[in-house]
Amino acid sequence: FCVVEPKLQLFEIPAVKLVNNLTIIGTCAFTGYLFLHYLPGYIDGISNTVRYTLVALTVLVAVISSTQIRFVKLLSLTSSGLFFALIAGSFFASDMGALGLAGMIGQLGEYFGQLPQFVLPINDYHAFYLFWWFAWSIMIGQFVSRFVSGFTAWQLLLLLLIVPSIPIALWFSVLYWYFANEISIAGPMSWAMMGVGILFVVNSLDSLTRLYTHNIGFTVEALGTGRYIAVNWVILLTLVLAFQFTPFKIEWVGLTVVGIYATIYTLAFRRRQMLQPLGA
Repeated sequence: FCVVEPKLQLFEIPAVKLVNNLTIIGTCAFTGYLFLHYLPGYIDGISNTVRYTLVALTVLVAVISSTQIRFVKLLSLTSSGLFFALIAGSFFASDMGALGLAGMIGQLGEYFGQLPQFVLPINDYHAFYLFWWFAWSIMIGQFVSRFVSGFTAWQLLLLLLIVPSIPIALWFSVLYWYFANEISIAGPMSWAMMGVGILFVVNSLDSLTRLYTHNIGFTVEALGTGRYIAVNWVILLTLVLAFQFTPFKIEWVGLTVVGIYATIYTLAFRRRQMLQPLGA
């Protein structure tokens, strides 16, 4: 999306564009459905009324955020900042200290050493997340490519893989301390985790909403702000609710993305002569 697509415009081919947009919309709505489905596991005793209202408000905030790219960036920075604050607060509340944190981080190496046991044999759990990331990968590529002009390949690797891994490693190190020492996370910490989690959901949905609305022409400029919010909120919320009554699976989207990749790589190979100047 950064180098090849601007040259070949493969995603402007009508059939590819249609399937790509349906994939984005489907994954966006399915993300909201997963949020709806798993809410009772995070908020004990939540009523259906509160659950559906919370999902509707989350989707609404995401659509509003997607109206301006500065809102998307602000929300992203806010959620990242609050995540670091959650890590810091959990660390200081745990009394684990620097040595305890270092010990937990050190055990991450042992985790990677056990990866073969976690990966094999491949089962439904692996398949779900594998196809989930196939579905997301194509959208992440499209969205990120709009903001990375001027970055080198190693800088992209640093920004997309290395930097995000640092807070995740810190968080799981702190969280494992709570688990290993049987420290309860109920109360303020649990609510803080839920709040940050909801922000991450909003951040995911607003990015996808902005991407598919741009691709299909449902932009703020074309519809007006009020109509844009109403139309996209109704579309996404309807799909989120509809997924409860369909056999839809993210694995289907993942397989579709694999098909898109196969098509794109085949077309890129057949049109490779058009890419020759890129290597000059």
